[in-house]
Amino acid sequence: MMSSIVRRVAVSIAVAAALTGVAACSGSDSDGGSAGDSKRSAGDGKGDGGAVTRTDAIAALRSVEKSTDGADSAKVESTTTMGTMMSMEADGALGWADGLTGNLTITYTGGTMADQMRQLGTTSMEARYLPDAYYAKMGDKFAEQSGGKHWIKYDYDDLAELAGGSGAYMKDQMQNTTPNQSVKLLLASGDVEKVGEEKVRGEDTTHYSGTVDVADLAGRSSSLSASQLADLKSQLEQAGVTTETIDIWVNDKDLLVKKAEKGKLATGSMSSTAYYSDYGVDVSAEEPAADDTADFKDLMRSQPAG
Repeated sequence: MMSSIVRRVAVSIAVAAALTGVAACSGSDSDGGSAGDSKRSAGDGKGDGGAVTRTDAIAALRSVEKSTDGADSAKVESTTTMGTMMSMEADGALGWADGLTGNLTITYTGGTMADQMRQLGTTSMEARYLPDAYYAKMGDKFAEQSGGKHWIKYDYDDLAELAGGSGAYMKDQMQNTTPNQSVKLLLASGDVEKVGEEKVRGEDTTHYSGTVDVADLAGRSSSLSASQLADLKSQLEQAGVTTETIDIWVNDKDLLVKKAEKGKLATGSMSSTAYYSDYGVDVSAEEPAADDTADFKDLMRSQPAG
């Protein structure tokens, strides 16, 4: 019988991929300051001056959203910490011209996720994105316990079907994990301000910051039915997910070069930072060989729950 650790790791990878947005575009701020630490130079939103400043920031971000969306691809480098669940690093390239595609190398550096991965002989994996599914390549020890297969396939429709509201939200997040998603979140919240001009890895950028209500924005997802939304909001409450702070840095071409997110979970704090570069880079991703791929849904059916 295959070990239950295979099941637990398979589930954890799916959850991590959805919660981090790009299976990996988040983490600690390696520039030396954390999201929102800078004093906002653009006003506090009170009075006419603050209202004008916020309106200007929203107008600027609409241009950033358009430019970043139209760039079609970028290299990604990120780190993520999510309470006691995990900390991880990711590096690779993603494209979004016709559905999300790309490859990332993900290394779990701490938390229960890293412990589970060590039991399977490795803390690193390759993540491959295709428009209809997400693939995770595991090590040889995993293959020994999964019929000789190294890859796990997460069909987005299957995720939605298996996990109700949270699954539908996973599908939405994993299919739409592009750099401009953080810009869209700030625009949807309406709570955004210009912080100031700053250097990011030697590049001149403009820094914007805002706070979003996670449950409220999840409720705007057109992919969720009323029952799925109620299920999702209940799960978010249990997880302690309420609001998060999002900071973004954009260059003079209106392209996102960095994003940082901070929030709270029931298991601790969540922090994430991603850097984007080389917009327009060639990105290709192929479906792994079928005889080397285990389907997530089949693993859930065949693995013991304990």
